[in-house]
Amino acid sequence: MAAKTETTAPFVCLLICICICISTTTSTSTYGSKTRPRRPCKELVFYFHDILYLGYNYHNATATIVGSPKWGNKTAMAKPFNFGDLVVFDDPITLDNNLHSPPVGRAQGMYLYDQWSIYGAWLGFSFLFNSTDHVGTLNFAGADPLINKTRDISVIGGTGDFFMARGIATVSTDAFEGDVYFRLRVDIKLYECW
Repeated sequence: MAAKTETTAPFVCLLICICICISTTTSTSTYGSKTRPRRPCKELVFYFHDILYLGYNYHNATATIVGSPKWGNKTAMAKPFNFGDLVVFDDPITLDNNLHSPPVGRAQGMYLYDQWSIYGAWLGFSFLFNSTDHVGTLNFAGADPLINKTRDISVIGGTGDFFMARGIATVSTDAFEGDVYFRLRVDIKLYECW
């Protein structure tokens, strides 16, 4: 019986040592601490104003339909729900909601109406700044479910003052006039600033 105890004693000691090593190397700080919400390193608010070309408003249009489904045309939104329309834009960005305020930059990109049963779009665009306050670009991409009051779109990069920026842009429709004009309020929170 003594021989059996001598052969199992080193095994039991080894097992106890492994358990002690595992319990001491596992950090309690990762399991026991609460994560703090990250605070943005920069917060900005802008408005951009989109005026769709409808065949007669060439001089003040800032957006145009460049692709439409077979049943649509390029001077009116497709029915139902604008599905299949691809719109490119070069819209003024202002600090307030007045279209006639001095622009601080341009919003340039596209939106694609991609849902058949509700109003929804996919956005890909950049804010181009060249003012005394900001120089550079901020780039955005993401889904825009238009039926929601606010929508979050990813800030996926930038240049100049916004080099390698990452964050969230909360977009809300501030005003609209049918298919011709809409104004978006864009609340930007950057969480990576260089």
